[in-house]
Amino acid sequence: MSAEVEETLKRISGHKGVEGIVILNKEGIAIKSTLDQTATTQYAGLISAIAAQASHVVRELDPQDGLTFLRLRSKKHEIMVAPENDYLLVVIQNPTDA
Repeated sequence: MSAEVEETLKRISGHKGVEGIVILNKEGIAIKSTLDQTATTQYAGLISAIAAQASHVVRELDPQDGLTFLRLRSKKHEIMVAPENDYLLVVIQNPTDA
């Protein structure tokens, strides 16, 4: 990965409450992660599926529109997903620490 990407990941990781970052390719395969292998695999599979479904819903509602950001919040975690052309940036944080 480029130095710019590494610097961005470092900056995001430094934010209060951030527990992990995963970058997925368009096939949903993790190409970079700050989580352990088990958590990375779990997030990769589940988040890529829900992001694809959310994108489909947005397009069904308005074919001219597209998903730009997805935020999921539970009692324990907040998961933010930023889709780009060939990648998904996933940030997991503790909402009580943020």
